[in-house]
Amino acid sequence: MNRKKKINQTLKAKAKKANQKLHTANKPQYVSKAERALLEQQSNATVTNPDAALSTADCDIAV
Repeated sequence: MNRKKKINQTLKAKAKKANQKLHTANKPQYVSKAERALLEQQSNATVTNPDAALSTADCDIAV
């Protein structure tokens, strides 16, 4: 019985790992608070004045 149990346990673990590799991107990528503020600022700038939009290179925020 122990040999069967060990074989089944190994096979289940391999199947579980293979299944996990298939479902890696289930949630959206995290966006930091500073990055969200920057995106909001850019969207507000483009709404009010489309010519004066900020670029991400102009900001000193490290990602």
